Amino acid sequence: MLSKVYSCCFFGMDGYCVEIETFISNGLPSCQIVGLPDAAVNESKERVRSAIKNSGMEFPLKRITVNMAPADIRKEGAFYDLPIAVGILLSSGQVEPAFPMEDTAIIGELSLGGEVKKVKGILTMAIALKEMGFSRIILPRDNAEEASIVENMEIIGIKSLDEAVEYLKAPEKYKQPKKSEHPPEAPGAELDLSDVRGQENAKRALEIAAAGMHNIILIGPPGSGKTMLARRLPTILPDLKEEQALEVTKIYSIAGKLEGKSIIRVPPFRAPHHTISAASLVGGGTIPRPGEISLAHQGVLFLDELPEFSRRVLEALRQPVENEVITVSRVNATFSFPAKFLLAASANPCPCGYYGDHTRECRCSPRDIQKYFGRISGPLMDRIDLQVEISRVPVQDLDRRKGGATSAEVKERVIRAREIQYNRLKGKGLLYNSQLSIKDIEQNCRVSARAMDFLNSTYRRLGLSARGYVKVLKVARTIADLEEKGGVEVEDIAEALQYRITS
Repeated sequence: MLSKVYSCCFFGMDGYCVEIETFISNGLPSCQIVGLPDAAVNESKERVRSAIKNSGMEFPLKRITVNMAPADIRKEGAFYDLPIAVGILLSSGQVEPAFPMEDTAIIGELSLGGEVKKVKGILTMAIALKEMGFSRIILPRDNAEEASIVENMEIIGIKSLDEAVEYLKAPEKYKQPKKSEHPPEAPGAELDLSDVRGQENAKRALEIAAAGMHNIILIGPPGSGKTMLARRLPTILPDLKEEQALEVTKIYSIAGKLEGKSIIRVPPFRAPHHTISAASLVGGGTIPRPGEISLAHQGVLFLDELPEFSRRVLEALRQPVENEVITVSRVNATFSFPAKFLLAASANPCPCGYYGDHTRECRCSPRDIQKYFGRISGPLMDRIDLQVEISRVPVQDLDRRKGGATSAEVKERVIRAREIQYNRLKGKGLLYNSQLSIKDIEQNCRVSARAMDFLNSTYRRLGLSARGYVKVLKVARTIADLEEKGGVEVEDIAEALQYRITS
């Protein structure tokens, strides 16, 4: 007897329907899976056999052929266990569904005892299935809350193969468990910008970076507060809009990093160690999964001690920083992951860390310093909008009872500046000043004649690159937005220029 069950798989950020056909015929007992299965899918027949028997049902001692269509797409992962088990039970006549199966998809991994385990990427698959016209998904109960983000889709969360069979036979008798509520919590809510004493110039730079999504690097001696400042950057970023939150949640779903949250509404903060590989940063695998760059989408990617990262890893940043997307090519296909992130980095001024420090003597030779910073290529440094030199905090600033404006106060100013940008860029598909092209700058920056003359004269004197020239205009536009000014004036250009002197 032939049965047909629908499931789903995902490649990159897209989901695809998988049609699972099961045919049982007379012959020597065997179970064959065809349709480009990987090792995990091939091993599913042993999990399915054990799960069916331990659920009190019979595994047919006949010739079983399972075809997974389309046959030209590689099937990877263990989330086909449940649909294969249901297909075998349908073909053997042990289950008669009480409703047509054409609009129902089944996803889930089975244990040997018949329990249904949580799988990765369920949100991506649920969105894709809805777009393909499916109205119902049978999936692991631990994934039900994640999938329930998709509206107008019936989500059936089950804990075992027994429950799946019970639902197929009598859906009206099946009791769906109550949905638990997980109020969103901002990560690092205990951190606040007011914890940082002194460093007013660096705090101002962080505010500008957050307002316009400008990349930033903090350069200073050990103990000057570089890491402390960077880790408080997410506390001044606005919460994600609905579309952004859904996109970020999809990425974390594919990576298996949702950790019980139904939807991510706060900007992510990723801080990989300097020993990270290029594949871990940009994404990789036979069928690539998102790397740290994509996990930082709509949030912050913090690289502490930037010169300590390998040259190959740093050069891998250049294309996504500029294009806001990371493209990973494999033999069978090319995958694209979103990478619209704020790059925040820190660095010591030299290998020993005390070049230019007033309290400790630097032991590095000019050659050592040049070699140290030579690990960061000029093109990458040129792509960092704000390059901020900070020094050791004076003891009188450390003794202050208050550290200035709180994160909440700065966040309010950032939100107002973001709203100004949104209203100005509406209809262009842009959200932030950092995304402006040359044409957009000409149309939207509104630089006064005095400010332009000042920039042109400084451009020649400082030896800025053409990209640096454009970066200054973008940063100046953000500074003007923070001050709620219609045009860019000389003082805005002057402040923006002070963040390019280290380039």
